[in-house]
Amino acid sequence: MTDKELLEGCKREDRICQRELWNRYSKKLFALCQRYCNNTEEAEDALMESFVKIYDNLAKFRGDSSLETWMRRITVNQCINKIRARKHVLDSLTEEEYHLGFDDQGLNNLQVKEILLLIESLPVGYRTVFNMYAIEGYSHKEIADELGIDEGTSRSQFSKARKALQLALIKQNPSANPLNSPS
Repeated sequence: MTDKELLEGCKREDRICQRELWNRYSKKLFALCQRYCNNTEEAEDALMESFVKIYDNLAKFRGDSSLETWMRRITVNQCINKIRARKHVLDSLTEEEYHLGFDDQGLNNLQVKEILLLIESLPVGYRTVFNMYAIEGYSHKEIADELGIDEGTSRSQFSKARKALQLALIKQNPSANPLNSPS
């Protein structure tokens, strides 16, 4: 069944099509929720709420993007709503941590699961902006609009997330620290 046929069936509230939509996309969208949410339960809630919104709004899908892209956008927005509901204050690093440089090359040697674990370990503000910018492809302006923050705050949080990831890399592999390498 193509996405178009699936979409038409879901619009008719065909339960078989709705189940197929779930089966086809729930694992990908759950992985997306896990990147934003603090724990499995919150990620499951965000996924369920996302699918409710998806089913409720299928008639509004215009086809400007792929069905999956549209569903990912709804899911990201649901995760952001979860974050807002927690009313977390964006965390910050110490000045010493902030001034370390970041070398993306350290990420090249890590497995995807290890990288995702490092991202999950970030403070919620860093993780949210990092996911939106680096993984989902939002601009800093879009992030600022979605989260109700300044564009500069989005840039700062992304920068701090990268630096926090570097610190985590250095802790895992001290030889990755450019300050420890022989001159």
